[in-house]
Amino acid sequence: MVGSVNSDAVFAVAALPRPGETVVASAPSTHPGGKGANQAVAAARAGALVEFVGAVGDDGAGSRLRRHLQDNGVGTAGLSTVVGPSGSAVITVDPTGENTVVVAPGANAHLRLDPVQRALIAGCDVLLMQLEIPVPVALEAASVARGAGARVILNVSPPAVDSAELAELLGRTDVAVVNESEAAHFDHQVPHLVVTLGPRGARYRGVDGTRSVRAPVVRAVDSTGAGDVFAGVLAAEWAGGIDHALPRATVAGSLATLVAGAGNCAPRLAAINAALATVTPER
Repeated sequence: MVGSVNSDAVFAVAALPRPGETVVASAPSTHPGGKGANQAVAAARAGALVEFVGAVGDDGAGSRLRRHLQDNGVGTAGLSTVVGPSGSAVITVDPTGENTVVVAPGANAHLRLDPVQRALIAGCDVLLMQLEIPVPVALEAASVARGAGARVILNVSPPAVDSAELAELLGRTDVAVVNESEAAHFDHQVPHLVVTLGPRGARYRGVDGTRSVRAPVVRAVDSTGAGDVFAGVLAAEWAGGIDHALPRATVAGSLATLVAGAGNCAPRLAAINAALATVTPER
């Protein structure tokens, strides 16, 4: 895993604020987060052996974020500490579980791969990344991983990346994961494309044909981390093939919406397996 790690300030609101509007929040809370960390924890809870490559600041948040990863079975030998603040995010969540997110990259923007981190990447079977880290770092990591024979999975989020850089990165990617809105503008060719559809499930298009999986019906509390959990479990289960990985990732993403906060919402493997009977695969 090469990715971001943040401290999330979460505010529950009656309705998401419109431009220029001030709303009053209830139940403010702070959680570990960052797309990379969320996905790493999800993969580890699904049973994968996960090493995390990223950066935190030399502040209290950095120490807490490192401990969070370790407490969830994620290796942190590749988690560097840089001078300055750790990454942070402000998240608002409405009663339906919909959310808005504003991210301050902090230490994530200063990630540079050192020899230890490159060795960890070279030793992996599957490399999962997102776009909350510098694109040159992602390009280097993808090259190292593919050179060692690993599969590269890229969660193309957030999508605000230079188009030429993104095209180059996708040229080194085996599996691209996007949400439905991102898919509408995705015109790149990759061997495997996975599209998350929120409460409707997920679909796949690629060298293995097409697949769709309907998500189980749940009463969502917070959808903030659902996409991250989906990506983490997809990576953890990818070796079993798309017919194995896609239903499990879909179930895990749905279960993640039952818990407030992105950093601790990933279900355990037993819960994923128990819920598998409720999903509907389609070709």
